[in-house]
Amino acid sequence: MVAERTHRWRGAVALSLAVIAAGATTRVPAVLVLGVLGVAGAGYATLFAPPAPSLSVERSVSEDAPAAGDEVDVTLTVTNDGSFLPDLRLIDGVPDTLAVADGTPRLATALRAGKSATVTYTVEATRGDHEFDPVAVIARDISGSHETRTTVPAATTLTCVPDFPRLAAFPLRRQPTQRAGPTPTPTGGSGVAFHATREYRSGDPLSRVDWTRLARDGELATVQFRAERAATAVAVVDTRRVAHVSDADGTNAVEYGVEAAGGVASALLDAGNQVGVASLGPHWAWLAPGLGREHRARLEALLACDRGFSVSPPDRRFLSALVFRRLRTHLPDDAQVVFCSPLVDDTAAEYVRRLEASGHPVTVVSPDVTGAETLGQRFAGVARAVRVRSLRAASVRVIDWQAGDSLAVAVADAERGWSA
Repeated sequence: MVAERTHRWRGAVALSLAVIAAGATTRVPAVLVLGVLGVAGAGYATLFAPPAPSLSVERSVSEDAPAAGDEVDVTLTVTNDGSFLPDLRLIDGVPDTLAVADGTPRLATALRAGKSATVTYTVEATRGDHEFDPVAVIARDISGSHETRTTVPAATTLTCVPDFPRLAAFPLRRQPTQRAGPTPTPTGGSGVAFHATREYRSGDPLSRVDWTRLARDGELATVQFRAERAATAVAVVDTRRVAHVSDADGTNAVEYGVEAAGGVASALLDAGNQVGVASLGPHWAWLAPGLGREHRARLEALLACDRGFSVSPPDRRFLSALVFRRLRTHLPDDAQVVFCSPLVDDTAAEYVRRLEASGHPVTVVSPDVTGAETLGQRFAGVARAVRVRSLRAASVRVIDWQAGDSLAVAVADAERGWSA
């Protein structure tokens, strides 16, 4: 609690002294009296003591776990537990990550002892954990010459885990592993896709006998299907400060990257693959590849709420060599990487090449947030297109995702190009 003078009457005192001087010079009594009254009023204002507000605050929200884009009503009620406050002003501690959609989080009122006042406003929910700050309070005496500044805590948190886009499937690169599962390999074994036939051997199951060939040629043969293996994949989101660029609608490229990582992870988990996530930025975040419902919930919560994936630009220095080495250390040897980045600089493309060179096949999901309204935007778009072409020339799969379009459509378009 900080009490201080507002110097509200300083101008009045100066003016009153000038009036007194004028009255003394002109010897007009009315002018002299007017000046004396002004000085007396300013002196009277100094007799008041700074107020000592004693307040209790209660904050309630209409929904504490909203979906992204939902509007949440916030109600702030303040009660005066002390003496009369003739001039009370409040500013609610709305998190910087929430935008006020309607109303105002400010209140100015006079509040008698034991009475309460309420203000209601609306915020629009965005992805993440949003913790409200304490309420800022300014109380002034009746003359306005003294004021007291303090804060009143009122713990409130909004948690918004978005619905990530649904993808029917996500095509990974062909990579043999040691676990049975849904990623096709060029070898024969158990599975559902036909691979080849071979001579029947004693002990082969009857369900795999080629009965059509037996009826046609009288020869016993065994059908082999294309072996399938599970894949291990890590969705890496580019969260460096340079990646925090926005499209024409104001949506941050990191937000697109998190959306892509959530959609890709969900599709791969549905297919039985092991999936993890990581943040490539100043605030390190990592979840090792795993399976199951609990792992999916942890993955979605990490993408939604961890500061490593925050839509706000990072507030610390990015040690690129250290963070990239840390990522390389955490990646399993057989892991593929889905790199979600707007590719706004050459460093992002260099990370992809280095991951490829270290034996981790990379698929890039790149939201295009460049515009064409200004010369600078057009230049940035051309530079990004060059990076995309250079990566594709190096046999890296790149999904060029136009911001605002459906991720599922972008994946399907890219897949058709790869199979053409």
